[in-house]
Amino acid sequence: MKSPILKIVKRVHEIFIEKGLTLSVAESCTGGLISSYLTDLPGASGFFVAGIVSYSVKTKKEILGVSPSTIKRYGVVSSETAKKMAEQIRKKAKTDYAVAVTGNLGPDVIEGKEKGLVYIAASWRGKTVTRELLLKGGRKKNKEEAAVSALKLLIELSEERIA
Repeated sequence: MKSPILKIVKRVHEIFIEKGLTLSVAESCTGGLISSYLTDLPGASGFFVAGIVSYSVKTKKEILGVSPSTIKRYGVVSSETAKKMAEQIRKKAKTDYAVAVTGNLGPDVIEGKEKGLVYIAASWRGKTVTRELLLKGGRKKNKEEAAVSALKLLIELSEERIA
């Protein structure tokens, strides 16, 4: 893990362990990278409850419980789907916080949405925030940037909530 990423992951560990918070993750385009980053450091079992890679539309619907109408209306690459993914994994895993990511890392256009369009969402105690990213790198770099952005959002929101 690169040093800047390590610093971010360490901060997530510190916040969640110090404050006794729990976390769950729902990933699509990042393919488990957020969960991997979190578990690269010892101590993740103290706060990290669950991570799911819901790469297909079917798993978003059947396992996470994102409504077919949300996917039909907005698409899988949307802030609405990211929001529902975060809210659903938080409820199912019974965690204080959840973070989710969905997007198009390429190479093709999906649902009319360009390569590099990614949505991240963080959910906690009945509130959810989403962010749109338009990433310009290659697939691997975009995947890493999306995962790091999701962790940064989580830090930003959890620090605000505990300050």
